[in-house]
Amino acid sequence: MIKIEKNFSSALKNWRFIDLFSGIGAFNLALESFGAKRVFSCDIDRNANKIYYDNFRDIPSGDIKKIQAKDIPDHDILCAGFPCQSFSISGKMKGFEDPRGVLFFDIARIADEKKTKILILENVKHLARLNNGKVLKDIIQILENIGYQVFFKILNSAFFGLPQKRERIFFVCVRNDYKKISKFDFPDRAAKFRILKDILENRKDLDNYIIQRKDIFLFKDKIEQLTLFKKKYLRPIKVGIINKGGQGERIYHPSGTAITLSSQGGGAASKTGAYYVDGLVRKLTPRECARLMGFPDDFKLDVSDNIAYKLIGNSAPVDVIQYIAIEIIKQIIDNN
Repeated sequence: MIKIEKNFSSALKNWRFIDLFSGIGAFNLALESFGAKRVFSCDIDRNANKIYYDNFRDIPSGDIKKIQAKDIPDHDILCAGFPCQSFSISGKMKGFEDPRGVLFFDIARIADEKKTKILILENVKHLARLNNGKVLKDIIQILENIGYQVFFKILNSAFFGLPQKRERIFFVCVRNDYKKISKFDFPDRAAKFRILKDILENRKDLDNYIIQRKDIFLFKDKIEQLTLFKKKYLRPIKVGIINKGGQGERIYHPSGTAITLSSQGGGAASKTGAYYVDGLVRKLTPRECARLMGFPDDFKLDVSDNIAYKLIGNSAPVDVIQYIAIEIIKQIIDNN
């Protein structure tokens, strides 16, 4: 998380928001840092709900499809990192053909019923290209039909101080009868970049994360070069492979950023990727993964490692949402 300047820390104190597909609370952390008040949350995943309760003392409601829009409290902002598996390159990219894809329509029905002022939505970048752009066009058309101006952009977390190559499409949608705007400028490179080395845990009990196999092949010349010149890179730097170097079998150097965290996938380093750290090849710890998403170190993750990897990989980058919120405050709310 970024430290919010004093003049912004209460900029949303009179604003209420709902957190749909709330996961472990990335949108909640981001919006509350500006003083906004959460009035509703929902998620179908019990493990995510446990972490949400542990950190925010709120038990999210369950299946959104069973929730009547009229029963949701009035609110000003709707946040949703809606299920992305049906749009992700890691899945089958079925879009609206997948039952998870049609959950987007629940966002639309709630926003239409409650006349929400602003929507902040997040999904995988491949949504923009799915079916030659038809899914994106459908989403925009649906939101425009219920009264919203729609703005979107693909943002990379690595440009916002989170050392992870995580490209996601973000939407900011403004209700026509709240405010008419001709454009919305998303944040650009909003922070000094960091590398993976900057967020690694300083601990010795990492045996469970070390990968020991006979089929590890390191690019020793490249590692020596990186060690000698000590450059920092705003991208993942591959320095070896495990087995044939497939998914979850590529090794990266901490002088670059991490690869995209995933909630699924296989291989020896599934979900986190493998990294050459202090002469050893290892996965990232759940806390390191949480740091890559902007979650503070006091954020509770009282679940198994496998569950933590899945839930963190499904989350949204907190810092990026905060930077978007700053632009919403400056461009839309302050000038209302």
